[in-house]
Amino acid sequence: MTKYPLEQLVLIKQKKLDEAEKLLQEKKQALEKEQEKLLAVEKERDKVKDHRLAKLTQLREKLDAGTSTDKIQQMKQYLKVVDEELKQKEHKVKEQQKHVDQATEQVEAARQDMFKKQQAVEKLKLHKKDWDKEMLAEMQREEDREGDEIGSAMHTIKKKHHKKNSH
Repeated sequence: MTKYPLEQLVLIKQKKLDEAEKLLQEKKQALEKEQEKLLAVEKERDKVKDHRLAKLTQLREKLDAGTSTDKIQQMKQYLKVVDEELKQKEHKVKEQQKHVDQATEQVEAARQDMFKKQQAVEKLKLHKKDWDKEMLAEMQREEDREGDEIGSAMHTIKKKHHKKNSH
């Protein structure tokens, strides 16, 4: 049987599909790492938020207890430092969220690319299947034609042989 003429193309498309699948896996792993980093910076931020809340509660208690103005000022000053730290942590969370969003987009782009390459491979597989059917049908027609020729030749030989015997 004749070799499929697009076999090289099939191999190339399959190789590209394999590479796309590998890239998608890498992008998914990168996304997971970015998500883990996001969780870590959120945890840090939440720790600072909790600390700030505890200090605010402590300040209210001191105010209610009538603590000295110096102590109150010190606590307010400390709260400003904690607020600044919280702003920095919030900024880190936002920046990390951007990294997660980018990684998510890359995963989606890799998924789309892989999907397109899968479709190309599937199209070629269908084409090969149709081509194989066509080649099989062509071989069958060829065999039928040869069979007809052999049958016709046999008939002619028998006819000649029969004529010889009848004379």
